[in-house]
Amino acid sequence: MVKICALGAASQDVFLSGHEIVSSKDDSGELVEAFPLGAKINIENVVFNTGGGATNAAVTFSRQNIESSFIGKIGHDAAGHTVIAELDGDHVDTSGVIYDPVLGTQYSTILLANTGERSILIYRGAAHTHTAADYEEVDFAGFDWLYVSSFAGAMDALDVIFTNAKKQDVKIAFNPGEGELDNIERLRPLLEDVEVLIVNKEEAAKITEGTSAEELVRHGMNYVPIMVVSDGPNGVTATDGKTIITAGMYEDVPVIDRTGAGDAFGSGFLSQWSQGKSLKDSIIFASANSTSVVGTIGAKTGILQYGAVLHDMPVTEKTF
Repeated sequence: MVKICALGAASQDVFLSGHEIVSSKDDSGELVEAFPLGAKINIENVVFNTGGGATNAAVTFSRQNIESSFIGKIGHDAAGHTVIAELDGDHVDTSGVIYDPVLGTQYSTILLANTGERSILIYRGAAHTHTAADYEEVDFAGFDWLYVSSFAGAMDALDVIFTNAKKQDVKIAFNPGEGELDNIERLRPLLEDVEVLIVNKEEAAKITEGTSAEELVRHGMNYVPIMVVSDGPNGVTATDGKTIITAGMYEDVPVIDRTGAGDAFGSGFLSQWSQGKSLKDSIIFASANSTSVVGTIGAKTGILQYGAVLHDMPVTEKTF
């Protein structure tokens, strides 16, 4: 059985929705949610879930018959207890979790508009305090892969993780967050140890040259062996240096909540690639997993179970 450890954020999430939470465009054309100060906004639905890129990924791996672990920082609080309980329920190993002695577990309040778009109020807490010392003694030797998601810009911690993984011959799939992409000069050297890089089109443009998704994945080969670039409703482009896969939308479904869609895509891809599936099949599953997640409230509810039946989608394949 393949063994994957997901590293990064864990969060307690509460989703608030109702007809009074609506989105509109401001003068610049940007979608916004606006509420007058002092107003009382009626909420019709309250849903509690857990999130965080790494825990979402860990659940995808577990549900795809992979021996899954999660390592990240949480607090000694009710939110942290809920995170651990939900991961335990999905058979994710949490024995490597790091507890912050002072700060609480990351907590997010998500305001869902009727379009599926959302605004997120985040208390980062322990998830924002990764240090190199936290990971210096962590043993990755028992894993085949690390799936590293947003690390709140903790580049020293990432350097230790990537160095140790390389020494222990553990492959890395990397889905960097905003904090890492804001440190691009420190991010690029880390890519020397990365096997699979999963980013969206805007993020890829910060790392390498190119305008189109195909240009970006081609130039991405200068950094990593497998480059995957998503582009929202425009689909995804990926390459392993041998072929280039271009895929459209898996299915045009009503979007209820976009939270966790990127996590479902990235972890969905690795869940198949790590088990020997082709680039094409890995992209199809990743797209299906992401599509399933946006059809439900919360980042984990829609994650596909092992054996889920998939249908065809628009995919083209050509030689690199």
